[in-house]
Amino acid sequence: MAKPKGFEKPAGVRDYLPRAVTKLRKIEKDVLHCMSRWGYRQMITPTLEYYDTVGVASSTSDQKLYKLLNNRGQALVLRSEMTAPVARVVSSLLKDEPLPLRLSYHANVFRAIEEEAGREAEFFQTGVELVGDDSPEADAEVVALAIASLQAAGVKSFKIAIGHVGFLDGLFQEAVSGLPQAQEELKSHLLSRDYVAFRETLRRLELPTAQKQELDGLLRLRGGKEICGQALELSNHPLARASIEHLCKVWEVLVAYGVSQHVLIDLTMIGDFSYYTGMTFEGYASELGFPVCSGGRYDNLLQQFGRPIPSTGFSLKTNRILDGVSGLPEEEELPILVQYDALRRQEGLAEAARLRSEGHVVVTRLAAGPEELKTVKRLDADTIQAEGELYGEIYTFVSFVSEHG
Repeated sequence: MAKPKGFEKPAGVRDYLPRAVTKLRKIEKDVLHCMSRWGYRQMITPTLEYYDTVGVASSTSDQKLYKLLNNRGQALVLRSEMTAPVARVVSSLLKDEPLPLRLSYHANVFRAIEEEAGREAEFFQTGVELVGDDSPEADAEVVALAIASLQAAGVKSFKIAIGHVGFLDGLFQEAVSGLPQAQEELKSHLLSRDYVAFRETLRRLELPTAQKQELDGLLRLRGGKEICGQALELSNHPLARASIEHLCKVWEVLVAYGVSQHVLIDLTMIGDFSYYTGMTFEGYASELGFPVCSGGRYDNLLQQFGRPIPSTGFSLKTNRILDGVSGLPEEEELPILVQYDALRRQEGLAEAARLRSEGHVVVTRLAAGPEELKTVKRLDADTIQAEGELYGEIYTFVSFVSEHG
């Protein structure tokens, strides 16, 4: 294997140049500020976690975890998502705080990838967890906050698709009873959005025609509140019906929030079916073909850390918003240049400090010679352009002219 060159980096990771970092930090700041106004307090967890705790509990498949050993031979992982680390903290350091808990985060996470897949091995997530509330109000709150967070991030046009794992579980238990492998296969096709394979699997199953038609009808269950009524006609299974009734209540709360125009019910929505236990959702920006946020209810996760309490939440795919959403503001203040000669260095640096204290970006420069200098002043647009449009204003301090020119 060839030794990497000095400027090369591993597949799936990237360098962020200053302009991209400016945009990324603005998204992070604006979204976390939005979340704080909803009562969510920011927390930070370690980049490294134990494999036997957070690694095992994570929604990420084992083969996608970055694993390493510490000097004691203990298996560690780079965090692959933030929900499991937050669950660990909630079950330990925050176990005495009153419920519900509202927590937010912004962090880089790591997932092993196939190099040819073109996906990122390190990326950023900004999200929330609402712990200790299993009501439709809680589920609706995180969906409404996801909408507000996307807007704070600068995403103008998007849709949130919501579904319910319980409805699919109940429907498959009723229609594909006694065939657990077929149930998982059908769920897997829904997870990957492979509806052709879903129908092909249905065709191969030895089921009554009416049941096949019923399951095929699932693929058409997308729309507004009317979908709830259609779903209730599709299944009499108690779990399926209870799940739809919960989803209808979530919709009613979203209407009260005034955000239902951003939401559609999609009962093929399943999320990671080994992880989520209730409502799930994904958000799609109009110019992108993949989710910019995802979330849902995961009531079994904290039980793995010894604290069986319900939880729901979501995360924004911050990198996707940064890279794929057009129209994000590129607010970058041009710096003020303060230039001076050696005799007036102290005066020039004092002026730079004053301007910085007022919130300006300031760079300083020791002037090369008197011929290029003018007195302390703001330059007009033509002169700024002559400086390569690098500076918004230029202040000059030299010893051979009067202080105010």
